[in-house]
Amino acid sequence: MFRFCSNVAMSMINDIERIVPTPTRGAVTNATGRYERHTRSRVADGWTPAEATVLRTEVRDEGVRRVISSNASPDLGFDRSINPYRGCEHGCVYCYARPTHAWLGLSPGLDFETRITAKPGAADALRRELSGRSYVPRLIALGANTDPYQPAERDRRITRGVLEVLRDFRHPVAVTTKGTMVERDADVLAELGTDLCRVGLSVTTLNADLARKLEPRVPSPARRLRAIEVLARAGVHVRVMVSPVIPGLTDHEVEAVIRAASDAGAVAASMIPLRLPREVAPLFEEWLRVHYPERARKVLNRIRSFHDGKLYDAGFGQRMRGRGVHADLLQARFKRACAEAGVALRMPPLRTDLFRVPQVETGQMSLF
Repeated sequence: MFRFCSNVAMSMINDIERIVPTPTRGAVTNATGRYERHTRSRVADGWTPAEATVLRTEVRDEGVRRVISSNASPDLGFDRSINPYRGCEHGCVYCYARPTHAWLGLSPGLDFETRITAKPGAADALRRELSGRSYVPRLIALGANTDPYQPAERDRRITRGVLEVLRDFRHPVAVTTKGTMVERDADVLAELGTDLCRVGLSVTTLNADLARKLEPRVPSPARRLRAIEVLARAGVHVRVMVSPVIPGLTDHEVEAVIRAASDAGAVAASMIPLRLPREVAPLFEEWLRVHYPERARKVLNRIRSFHDGKLYDAGFGQRMRGRGVHADLLQARFKRACAEAGVALRMPPLRTDLFRVPQVETGQMSLF
């Protein structure tokens, strides 16, 4: 039974103990996006038992004329990015990109991980943009919002096509992923070389059971460490991203993750505490109360200690670090762990002076 409410705010489920998690999905519910006029919530009517349902992933294509997105955030080390997909089947419950699905009239909850948009024309659009006379090369982040190596990439190969264009133009790129499918493209990444390419691979926890609940369709932590090893052997510089660190749930693993990644061949590490923008906060709280009810209060209170009593502070300079005793201690532990493991806190900048627009083969001989 469903109840409709003319309230633009997202409703929280009152009877949290009645919620049955959807198998192999991260979000517990399909909460209404912030732009919708009505909210819809499931309530117990005494007749229909709570049942787990199997949700199929739907992937639809989207035409694009331009594929490079720009940003002016002082918190980021890049001002342009490419995302071959909207939404992400990996289903990480904490994903900061979930609120973007509300722009499509879809839920940041289960819709985000089951209703995916693909951009099959991304490579051609990128080639046109890079060939423009006024184009000035700067680092492009590939997958800064949603994962470029989510399951849909296996057949669609959009990410690989984008990488091949960047290789042909000798353009710098930083890849961000949790997906071990990145191993498939080790040949292209190696051709770009360490002057033009680096990969950031996220390892949130070494606990396989916890990872399965947090990031249900992401390869296991051990498999991701293996991917770091494969890329490192191919000559690709890999940074392990210990992100997000969840206070009271995964923060005790920071040193172990860095050590394991270093042993696998990572040359650098980064860390960002959990971020809960907009709809992500109630979605994460639902997830926490369903999967770890005994820890929920501790985890939420610890998160608030990072943000002056709030679950999230969107201010530049604070949103990706936090503040206070616990935040400072976490940063100190991270830096010490990196020093002990011999991994860098920062990677050298990639080169832009190698950029070139490849000549188009026309079959006509050159005059000179």
